[in-house]
Amino acid sequence: MDPIVSDASELPARFNFAHHLLQLNQGRGNKPAFIDDHGSLGYADLAHSIQRCAAGLLALGIRREERVLLLMQDCNDWPVAFLGALYAGIIPVAVNTMLTADDYAYMLANSRAQAALVSASLLPVLKEAMAKAPHELQALLVSQGADNGTTEKSFSHWLAAQTPHPQCAPNTPDDMAFWLYSSGSTGRPKGTVHTHANLYWTAQLYGKNLLGLTESDICFSAAKLFFAYGLGNGLSFPLTVGATTVLMAERATPAAIFKRLVNYKTSVYFGAPTGYAGMLASPDLPAREQTALRMCSSAGEALPRELGERFTQHFGVSIVDGIGSTEMLHVYLSNHPNDVRYGSTGKAVPGYALELRDEDGRVLTGAGEIGDLYIKGPSAALLYWANRSKTRETFQGEWTKSGDKYVRDADGYYIYSGRGDDMLKISGQYVSPFEVESTLQQHSAVLEAAVIGVNDENGLTRSKAFVVLKEPGTATAQLGEELKAFVKARLAAVKYPRQLEFVRELPKTATGKIQRFRLRDQEAQKQTP
Repeated sequence: MDPIVSDASELPARFNFAHHLLQLNQGRGNKPAFIDDHGSLGYADLAHSIQRCAAGLLALGIRREERVLLLMQDCNDWPVAFLGALYAGIIPVAVNTMLTADDYAYMLANSRAQAALVSASLLPVLKEAMAKAPHELQALLVSQGADNGTTEKSFSHWLAAQTPHPQCAPNTPDDMAFWLYSSGSTGRPKGTVHTHANLYWTAQLYGKNLLGLTESDICFSAAKLFFAYGLGNGLSFPLTVGATTVLMAERATPAAIFKRLVNYKTSVYFGAPTGYAGMLASPDLPAREQTALRMCSSAGEALPRELGERFTQHFGVSIVDGIGSTEMLHVYLSNHPNDVRYGSTGKAVPGYALELRDEDGRVLTGAGEIGDLYIKGPSAALLYWANRSKTRETFQGEWTKSGDKYVRDADGYYIYSGRGDDMLKISGQYVSPFEVESTLQQHSAVLEAAVIGVNDENGLTRSKAFVVLKEPGTATAQLGEELKAFVKARLAAVKYPRQLEFVRELPKTATGKIQRFRLRDQEAQKQTP
């Protein structure tokens, strides 16, 4: 049996992450590892189920490093399927449950998946994708759905019929372990290939060392397991320390989140800025005494200062804001639980190195200069599958280009300035949309805001703000002018929005990130004769 890995500077030559987790939790017996909408799964049963899943996948004739598509709602079957594939040396391709049949058809063909594990509720859209895809699946297993006389098999029935596989695949730390598809905001989604070691390092450096998760924690993540952020929050982090995770299949509405925080006495909650804003705006916001929170985490987009302060004032706990990516698997730049500075994204997570570079690639060393953020660390993906040009553009030797713009202040804290393609250049000066949006959100009437650049009658770039009010019926021209003046009084004159439009909602990705490019497209269509 391989030795248990703990705080190692280097991993052993033979390392399978699923096997590593089973070793760490050998003595936890019936302690709940996962609690979903239908019941709990103890650590001992989790181990047996992972080994059964591995045996079943191999019995289907799926070979090491072949892919299986994982299209499942968050439930106890999800970690069994994901870790079972890892245990067998088979590659789970975890995909977003909120995509279209065309997206899934592309992913089936791109990954050449040999099998698919799918939630019963998602079977119709997957079947539509299968009809469109040029690649044919060899097996299809349905989670939370009974056998129905067709070729589909019930995952639970199939799993129960397997004999646990006694030996994990003899992987190395750098072997391909799983794929996640990027959001595909520009072009087709990119299959991001991660290793067994990547899961270990994110859990060790961020979940254990920085967040300080322990076996007594009850974790709940609004971000689903198919996201890089959710995969750490809800699977690799809690399992590394022997904690319990609450899983939720439904959409992360404020009401659904409150139910899990209150009923399960969640101690660590993982969310995103949009979700926190929705929670604070809800009339059903629970009182501090109804919850057992000791810490919260945020990622996806930078957390506005005002939002963090309001949340802390209500619940008495800090939100540890950080930034990560699918390419780096999880958070590499973050505030620390004992050093939360709202309005900043903190400092490099120990174990990672950061650089800010100008447009010519020169490293910026001074404070206050906006630059492109690059990361060096042990959790970087290997590549984008079958996409050499994008791989070269993002993975540059030891460094990964994030696509984000940041400023480092005099104290060494990093302050978000927006995505590289969102930055505005007005009157020869760079303007960060996020800085303007954050200032607007400090106004008591504003719930959310997004800022883009538009051309004026002279063809010059000017900023325009789209604002969602807490009370939509209060929108007036006078309030619009008040908001412009509010920003102008707090930022340099070049930064205040010359135009302002009230909207009921902002376009967002499935992860809650504002899609400013859609706002730009809408404005461009307005100007087209």
